[in-house]
Amino acid sequence: MTMVQADPDPFTDALDKAIREGAEALFLAQRADGVFDYSEDNLTSTLGTVGALSALHYADPGGSADLIAAGAGWLRRTQNADGGWAMVPGLSSEAGPTAVGSAVLHLVDPVGSAESVAAGQRWMTDFGGLDAIPHPEVVSWCRQYYGFVGWLAPEEMRRFPLEVALFPGLYRRLFDLRVPMAFALGLAQARHKPLTGFQRVLARLGKPNALTAIRQVYEHEGSTGAWCENAWVTGLVCTGLARADLAPDMVEAAVKWFRRTMDPDGWWQTGPLDAAWTMYAARGLAEAGYADDPRLAASAGLFVRLQQHRPFLAFGCPPGYWGWAGTEGWPSTLETSEILSVLCRLPGEGQARAIELGVDWLTRLQDTRGSWGLCVRNTKVANSGPCPMTTVQAVDALLDAGVPADDRRVRRALRWLAKAQLPDGAFESVWYRHHTMATAAVLETFSKAGLADDGTARRARAWLERARLSDGSWGDGAGASATVEETGWAISGLLASGADPAHVRPGVDWLLARRTPGGGWPAESVHEYVRYVSRYSNPAFTQGMALRALGRYRDAVR
Repeated sequence: MTMVQADPDPFTDALDKAIREGAEALFLAQRADGVFDYSEDNLTSTLGTVGALSALHYADPGGSADLIAAGAGWLRRTQNADGGWAMVPGLSSEAGPTAVGSAVLHLVDPVGSAESVAAGQRWMTDFGGLDAIPHPEVVSWCRQYYGFVGWLAPEEMRRFPLEVALFPGLYRRLFDLRVPMAFALGLAQARHKPLTGFQRVLARLGKPNALTAIRQVYEHEGSTGAWCENAWVTGLVCTGLARADLAPDMVEAAVKWFRRTMDPDGWWQTGPLDAAWTMYAARGLAEAGYADDPRLAASAGLFVRLQQHRPFLAFGCPPGYWGWAGTEGWPSTLETSEILSVLCRLPGEGQARAIELGVDWLTRLQDTRGSWGLCVRNTKVANSGPCPMTTVQAVDALLDAGVPADDRRVRRALRWLAKAQLPDGAFESVWYRHHTMATAAVLETFSKAGLADDGTARRARAWLERARLSDGSWGDGAGASATVEETGWAISGLLASGADPAHVRPGVDWLLARRTPGGGWPAESVHEYVRYVSRYSNPAFTQGMALRALGRYRDAVR
């Protein structure tokens, strides 16, 4: 008897090949310790370099003259032709980096950098000046630097009130993760900024508590000389302490850290993203059918090791969280939620306790209104306060961990999300650009909770349909070109809501056509470092999101 073999399906073969080769390309970035490492060419930072230069100028101008000269030279070389700077060199000019970049060059090298400073200030004038920056926090930091160089009078610089240090609950809600930077600059203002007599009394009262909060973060991270392992953050803290002539041990340690961490080319990094890279890579691989791959066992072990078991005192955070970097990193709802979702998808029982602790941390960090912010409960600070994307990722993690959809934590969050929906059906995100990814994430989580037909989910789905571009891909929903990241999340969200696979097939075709020769996908700057001001790319997120979408599509058609 002759057997008739069906002809192979070219599309199915192409899909399987893309998943297989994409996964292997991703695994090439995995280190032996489980980290998916994309540090090369992805941590260069204009802001980090600016922070380091200002700190060294005030803390150790003579002893660090070589570092200052190297950093100033790097800033001049990476200035764009239009006179501006981007946070990540090579991208389009951005107002925040341009403002502080030109100011710090004037601070450390006014003669040798005069042309660069003038070009940067011309760019800022054309942009509309500091007041045209669409983020009050960025304006505040920029005004500090303008004050350093005399472009603003001291009284025009925002005052950081040290008296709030007397009330931990208040200063956490006011400043959240900016506590060490705000207090350090406030201590400097108490020495240099014209204050009323009453303000000076308040500053003296708050000074000991402010120093304690700064030191709590410093010691939590092992007294390495860095805060958040980030040159920009460390630069602000060290600048403030040095100008205040306080905490010489911390200032000296920071100077040594800057010397250890400067790249030979003259720049400083934003800080490692070991946990963030790895969680996105592992999530994509798990959803593409690689959950049982033994190579992911190392990443699961990494997550268990990176979970923090000490409270983060300065922010009032209990233990059980993850940050975006190492074992002493700063707490983050986003990382804690995504890592929990990953651990719930990987086999084995070794992570059970970590999941339990992470669920407890999320429970304790939920705002009274039902939302989640970055790391401080009930704050409303821009960039760290209640965020639909952060909230929906926390809900997603709770559902993945087995919390039922009718649990009070979930119900309160979904009610808050329904109120946060924009009139056109979209959702905002603090950490991803504009609306596509947040809207797709909300749709997916409502569907996971059994609410795909709820009005909130239906409006989100309708918005995604309208935002789809003519070739089946997605951009940000606000007119930008399509990206792998946004197309992948939109496909995943629609499939989770029960969409017919044929309906998203054009987007899948687009993803397949966008593959690079190495088997991966090109990364775009869709992550908000500071919302509306500075963006960056995350290659692990790009690869993971493409694999997540293709894996879900393959499962759906099967």
